[in-house]
Amino acid sequence: MENRKSKRKNKAALSAQQSIPYVAMHPDGVCQLPGGLYTKTVEYEDINYSVASTEDQSAIFSGWSSFLNYFDSALPVQLSFINRRSHSTSRYHVNIPAQADDFDSIRGEFVGMLKRQIARSNNGIERSKYITFGVPAEGIAAARPRLDRVEADVMGNLHRLGVPSSPLDGRERLALLHGQMHPGRREPFRFSWADISRTGMGTKDFITPSGGFDFRGSRFFRVGGFWGAASYLQILASELSDRLLREVLELDAELTVTMHIQTVDQLKAIKTIKGKISDIDKMKVEEVRPDRALCEVA
Repeated sequence: MENRKSKRKNKAALSAQQSIPYVAMHPDGVCQLPGGLYTKTVEYEDINYSVASTEDQSAIFSGWSSFLNYFDSALPVQLSFINRRSHSTSRYHVNIPAQADDFDSIRGEFVGMLKRQIARSNNGIERSKYITFGVPAEGIAAARPRLDRVEADVMGNLHRLGVPSSPLDGRERLALLHGQMHPGRREPFRFSWADISRTGMGTKDFITPSGGFDFRGSRFFRVGGFWGAASYLQILASELSDRLLREVLELDAELTVTMHIQTVDQLKAIKTIKGKISDIDKMKVEEVRPDRALCEVA
């Protein structure tokens, strides 16, 4: 009993910084996770899939499938879709400079109209998309060249799809984590790598909310002064609309959708599919048997 109590006390003594599950964030954007996994993140823009023709949609889908097939079983990947409420200026800048003539008032009115139109079209929500990939390695020196190679391949594949992309450095990844840990607020992220040696603080100290975390509930949680809920979506359907994710992300709310993708080895995948087919055939046989019994009784 005493050992159990001491373990509970040790768990309760964890600080907010210790509960953030990464080991180190490096200036070049490489993040070290427990277990010897090193990751990098690339931000990418959207593509006009929904308004494209059927032929173009097929080409985009084929290209996206090829993009996902690039990741093998030793290269885990995560897609993140983050909607944040914008309390600052729009990420889309409208710049029509004044010309010091009689039409400056018209230019100003037109700029204001465009900004209001942009705000209404996005409902004040900034929608960002990221892809994070990782490689296991013995150390940061071994991980960097492999991550750089994967990053170049990922951005090249996105470029072939016509999707602009850019890698995140360490400060940008920390700023992203800071935004996730301060929901509903747009406090400026004040951090420079010189602050670490000057203050003796770690990177986690700059992103942790002042109110800490509360994950004691089974579904609801608290981050700083805000409460949230985690949902797990299991879809059991014969087909899945390609509009599902878009409709979810168009909700007028701050939310984060993550898709964790782990490629399965081909032989293992074939074995799994054969097992599923066998289960389906078994279910068909079990459904037919009662009908036969009724026919025999009749």
